[in-house]
Amino acid sequence: MTQSAIYPSTEDMLSPEVTRPGAAAPAVQKNAAIPSKLLFGVLPIRRLIPQDVHSALDYSNGLMVALAGLASNRREAKVAGAILGASVISVSLLTDYRMSLAKLIPIEAHEVLDYVWSASVIAAPFALGYTKRAPLAAFVQIATGAANLLGSMFTDYRAARGSMQPAA
Repeated sequence: MTQSAIYPSTEDMLSPEVTRPGAAAPAVQKNAAIPSKLLFGVLPIRRLIPQDVHSALDYSNGLMVALAGLASNRREAKVAGAILGASVISVSLLTDYRMSLAKLIPIEAHEVLDYVWSASVIAAPFALGYTKRAPLAAFVQIATGAANLLGSMFTDYRAARGSMQPAA
């Protein structure tokens, strides 16, 4: 299996369990970051969405909510969109994961904030009364909030540093 003494093959450098087809990706994912603790200790669903995908969606969802509000002709929709969009982008920039500028917010707190943000985005058009006067902005914001809520439930949250992890 060895190519040469100077340039060993990949199989020679990896352990036998990693050389199986398809085994390298989970091994890399497992060591790439620290899994967060489960919300409330249990969540009976499988976490399928990788953290990096969720991180990119945080930024795009914030932009979508902000642009939907700003494109509206209603002041309430503009203010809600700008505040809600800026809030999720700000939290994402400060969260302990790879796609952030500073790792100040623990990943567990980010998960809770994802649920709170999603509920706020869904509720804003109703609470501020622009569902009928700005229906497109309301629809985009409600759909984005619902999609973020579902996405958050299925995200495999992983911290870059793991500041909330218990000492083992």
